[in-house]
Amino acid sequence: MTDRSTESPLRAEDEVVQICQDLIRFDTSNFGDGSGPGERAAAEYTAGLLEEVGLSAEIFESAPGRASVVARVEGTDPAASALVIHGHLDVVPAQKDDWSVDPFAAELKDGLIWGRGAVDMKDMDAMVLSVVRELQRSGARPKRDLVIAMFADEEAGGAYGARWAVDHRPELFDGAKEAISEVGGFSAEIGGRRTYMLQTAEKGLSWLKLTASGRAGHGSQTNPDNAVTRLARAVSRIGEHEWPIELTDTTKRFLDGVTELTGVEFDRDNPEILLKELGTFARFVGATLQNTSNPTILRAGYKENVIPGSAEARIDVRTLPGQDELVLEKIKELAGEGVDFAYVHHDVALETPFEGALVESMVGALQAEDPGAHVLPYTLSGGTDNKSLSLLGITGYGFAPLRLPAELDFAGMFHGVDERVPADSLQFGARVLRRLLTTY
Repeated sequence: MTDRSTESPLRAEDEVVQICQDLIRFDTSNFGDGSGPGERAAAEYTAGLLEEVGLSAEIFESAPGRASVVARVEGTDPAASALVIHGHLDVVPAQKDDWSVDPFAAELKDGLIWGRGAVDMKDMDAMVLSVVRELQRSGARPKRDLVIAMFADEEAGGAYGARWAVDHRPELFDGAKEAISEVGGFSAEIGGRRTYMLQTAEKGLSWLKLTASGRAGHGSQTNPDNAVTRLARAVSRIGEHEWPIELTDTTKRFLDGVTELTGVEFDRDNPEILLKELGTFARFVGATLQNTSNPTILRAGYKENVIPGSAEARIDVRTLPGQDELVLEKIKELAGEGVDFAYVHHDVALETPFEGALVESMVGALQAEDPGAHVLPYTLSGGTDNKSLSLLGITGYGFAPLRLPAELDFAGMFHGVDERVPADSLQFGARVLRRLLTTY
């Protein structure tokens, strides 16, 4: 690693692109079964960047190679609550043959950084690190303590990352009341106007294992107690169920804002009329209008002529705030008799009002860098490590600010092939974050 401390002072936007490329080049693929390379090398690089500017960075492992990094920047006001700024170092796997570039080469091509993690979420990691480094080099101190956390394992639910830190090292977050992280603060074109999406809510997550039991036997025999058949019926009913539209406070406010920008009213009977006004961002919003339950894995049998005694399926369930119990009861009803349920992973839904000093500061920082831009709250259909931090009473927001070209399918970049992010979007985001952290 280059010793940048001997070079001329750098602004965050001068090095954010290089840091993002460096991070992408660490293959931190998370397969969800512990078989990946882990985050240790990326964590050591991250800690090195922080220590290079005088911070004390702690690397801790929840399991061999599953490394997270935490550092604290001391603020000027001991009475002010701390702000957690967190990212994750792991990424979902990438099949190299599917990509037009090496997914871990971090090529800078056509003004964009290409690679796995470019938007999820080594871009935000780089913005945070570059801004903190600039603050340290300049001697500027924020009002409140900043807890900088780069976690392992977010892409598999955080058991080896944020959740482990919350359970085993809660003192790292002492004094913190709020947090910012990924999947918010980015722009989209709505009604011809650049609009930034500030994430103030996220759906709950339940990965369910369904096990159907039956009578094992020879494949040539009549068997009305076939576990595979029973499971197939259950999975079909669950996957095809049409969940009713139910609007949370956050989604109502978002839809009202879209109506103001476009003049198009939301129609519960035909939501596509308004959703088409959102372009590719409709992918994010459409799933937040209702609960969802999608079958993702099927396992049964071991030989063509043997009827197995059991069959298993996995269901990815995403719930609106306050809907967990109602949704599970409905899924049990849809599955029918002879199907048992177990949680593979379960996490809470989150929702916080689009108001307060931090929200005002985030909106102000965006509009200072992009005057006239509109900002709306929205609900994330996926989840973030804010779920884990909420167990400590920390309110989390999605705020990884990016000013994006209207033609970029940003929603399609998440876990997609040829993931990429504009370099100048990172530089914009670094300026916004610097403004936020020096004014809030």
